[in-house]
Amino acid sequence: MTQPDYAALAEAALAARERAYAPYSHFHVGAAVLTAAGNIFLGGNIENAAYPMTICAERVAIFSAYAAGEREIVALAVVTPTDDVASPCGACRQVILELAPHSTIILLNLSGAQRLVTPQDLLPFGFGPAQLGR
Repeated sequence: MTQPDYAALAEAALAARERAYAPYSHFHVGAAVLTAAGNIFLGGNIENAAYPMTICAERVAIFSAYAAGEREIVALAVVTPTDDVASPCGACRQVILELAPHSTIILLNLSGAQRLVTPQDLLPFGFGPAQLGR
């Protein structure tokens, strides 16, 4: 497989951010997943007045890929409106570790700062299928 086009994935995450639904926090996050088949799936955070029903952009993008039958995620770009790049929340870290364990994660902000990390960087000693004997 050739090197993923991280710049294109970052642009896709920026486009996904425009679709976020964040009327309460006004914290619009965009995510884009690249699969081994070369497909890109977008996600924006979607808030709800019942706050626990809110879902993060990362999970929207990953779940969209899985819903389409894609199981091999190569890379994930996440863009946040923060001064520095921001790390995914704990729930997203867990999902990334299990559903995209070999991916590269590109964390970005609107100023162009970026950091490349792995799921294991985000969640060292994570809980997964191996702990369940699978």
